[in-house]
Amino acid sequence: MQVTPKPTRSPVPGWLARSLGLALIGAEVLWGAGEGGSLLRAEDGVRTAGGTSGISYRNEKNAEKPLSVHIVKVERNRPDLVLTTTLAKGTVLDLSPLSEQMKGQATSNARPVVGINGDFYRTEQEPFAGDPLGFQVMEGELISSPHANHPSFWTDAKGAPHVGVVTNRFQATLPGGVVIPFEINEERLRGTARVYTPRLGASTRSSGEGKELVLERDGTGEWLPIKPCHTYTARIREIRTEPNTKLTPDTLVLSVEGALAAGLEKVHPGETLTLAFPTEPQTLGCETAIGGGPTLLRNGQTPDYKARDERHPRSAFGWNDTHWFFVEVDGRQSNLSIGMKLPELSEYLAKLGVKEAINLDGGGSATLWLYGQVVNSPCYGYERNTANGLVILRKETPRREPD
Repeated sequence: MQVTPKPTRSPVPGWLARSLGLALIGAEVLWGAGEGGSLLRAEDGVRTAGGTSGISYRNEKNAEKPLSVHIVKVERNRPDLVLTTTLAKGTVLDLSPLSEQMKGQATSNARPVVGINGDFYRTEQEPFAGDPLGFQVMEGELISSPHANHPSFWTDAKGAPHVGVVTNRFQATLPGGVVIPFEINEERLRGTARVYTPRLGASTRSSGEGKELVLERDGTGEWLPIKPCHTYTARIREIRTEPNTKLTPDTLVLSVEGALAAGLEKVHPGETLTLAFPTEPQTLGCETAIGGGPTLLRNGQTPDYKARDERHPRSAFGWNDTHWFFVEVDGRQSNLSIGMKLPELSEYLAKLGVKEAINLDGGGSATLWLYGQVVNSPCYGYERNTANGLVILRKETPRREPD
């Protein structure tokens, strides 16, 4: 590695770096790519003093293309570094900048240290604004349904990471045996059923004709929060024909639209029903999941996928046997970085040593946060509101090893 001294501005303030045990590199670091690869210049780098934090950062630049890529590597074997997801303002139907979501992660036992924006989502101009388009699990709680055509990242009951398409097989079994398939915390469309949890927001925001069953815990059975691959027995507290039912911390709502509601004619308050949340593949014990797509790497190889051949800002998450990788590519800034095409991003991640990776929301949403501030250059010149994120927390009390 060749080092040429050069005064530079660190993306992390000196006082903050010192307080976190970081050493600032006032140099331009040259990284050699693999055979046939280009040489990217890493400027404004930050590394850990003595390697004690388990986290390292690089900003690789190529002035000729131009390109600016931000890479954060996190040691996977550190029990004090925990991977989780965020949710804007703690609810499905809301949006906020990633930096605000990171602040909301701080507790007496944990502080956020790394974050990247997450799934694609419904924007402020759409109904159900803030709704993530794919699978999300946050600290074991099922937040959003898997999307049949979009891959997800998730961890299994042993904490092992996976990437691929997850399909839901959610269904409600009514008194009398009628079975109704549903999705969780999604907009109720014509001829569909939904289960809404308190995580959605203040109310179901449904409209049109249908019925909404207000559900409560049945005795001492398992109840909230909802977890993937669990089954719950619920008592019907109330049946409403008016839409937009209020959500409370201790209730669920089964919302059924139009003709599908005919199956509820013989259902009455006080009766019980079951709600089952199986997935394929099974995600029982999953603590963390987030949607995105397409899959960028499987076992170090680029899967076959159809991608639009365009350059944009990109966000990606990946891993190998030893590290997590948070990668953001600046774009739409001709004087700084023009962005990457998806095949280029796959190839670039493979050269970093990543084995498995998923593309996250890009464009104006592409944001990488490190130790208290955004380190990349968002293409709009400011942080865009997003739905969720993928985060590393440093916990004072290390996590318990899975059973």
